[in-house]
Amino acid sequence: MSLRYLFLDMNAYFASAEQQLRPELRGRPVAVVPTLAETTCCIAVSYEARRFGVRTGTPVHLARLLCPRLEVVVARPRAYIQLHREIRQAVERVLPVETVLSIDELACRLLGREQEPPAAQRLAQQVKQAIYRQVGPWMRCSVGLGPNRFLAKVAAEMHKPDGLTLLLPSELPQRLFALSLRDLPGIGPGIERRLFRHGVTTVEQLYQLSPLELAHIWGSHIHGWSWWHRLRGADLPEAPTQRHSLGHSHVLPPALRHEAGARAVLSRLVHRAAARLRHEGYWARSLSLWVQFWPEALGWQGQIGCQPCQDTLTLLRLALALWARRPQGTPFKVGVVLGGLVPQEALNQPLFDQEEKMLRLAQAMDRINRKYGPQALYFAAMHQSEQSAAIRIAFGHIPELELPEG
Repeated sequence: MSLRYLFLDMNAYFASAEQQLRPELRGRPVAVVPTLAETTCCIAVSYEARRFGVRTGTPVHLARLLCPRLEVVVARPRAYIQLHREIRQAVERVLPVETVLSIDELACRLLGREQEPPAAQRLAQQVKQAIYRQVGPWMRCSVGLGPNRFLAKVAAEMHKPDGLTLLLPSELPQRLFALSLRDLPGIGPGIERRLFRHGVTTVEQLYQLSPLELAHIWGSHIHGWSWWHRLRGADLPEAPTQRHSLGHSHVLPPALRHEAGARAVLSRLVHRAAARLRHEGYWARSLSLWVQFWPEALGWQGQIGCQPCQDTLTLLRLALALWARRPQGTPFKVGVVLGGLVPQEALNQPLFDQEEKMLRLAQAMDRINRKYGPQALYFAAMHQSEQSAAIRIAFGHIPELELPEG
């Protein structure tokens, strides 16, 4: 069994990107936030700020108490996407990138003599040096080398920041036993609670379970079989995935925490979600809208079904119909989710003339926005939200810069 994978994890990516792009922030505690408001939370935190106890998810007002000299900066997703592309190009000069898992994670497959530990370690050093020289010295990363992608990711998490860790097949399983269950990718709070209910509290106990016992805990024979083999270093093919929903949400800045402002932001979120739907080749069969109110933090959610569609105007009408049903209150956060997604190839073209016209209109808007900029053409309902509801980056999804902001 060899070292088949190199896994790269950018450290504190958004915060490190700000320190790279703004030299005055280097070496200082930095928190990246979606909007300048004391009520929002940190979405990325530099290692300098972590020393004070500030973490991702810490409310800004509490972060300032923990770290009075904290530099709070508004996220710049477009800059982070561009840096992601530069990082990928730097890595590609050393090794082909097999999989981009998120904006701050990617994996490379090692072949032939590259799988031998000394050669794999040299390649990992070269990858780190390529990023350092071609992207910038503040773009720190941790690299893991392992017999499969799963264990290479585990290795990358073992030493942060700026680590390089080999998880050799000969070290399995003993080296895993010092980890906590949550150190293993795929074990979140829900799975951890399930494991605890079955008396599994350590990685060693997890390793000792049979495939059948793992299947019982996960509720899937496929997952049970996969976990058993991957913990032992087997290089299994990754199962194909299909998206079931996509959406966007936004914390409203104080100036837009009223009916008209929230409605405009919601319209922009629908506009972007619909453009993504077409870009990724899906049709939606439902739309969900949710609103969080201030200061009670109470939430409301509504859902409506529809014939499969992907045009912006139809989805916007559905969203605004749900919006009219919401309870009264001061809106603090709004979100929209398009669900029941069906791949393009599984559907026929629209049957009715009106549906076809709506789709052609949406596709024409897409072409204009790709050519002249993401906000060149939009519906009037979105007016007043131009400086809000900008691109947000979910770590498992890298937005396309040519898509309209939303």
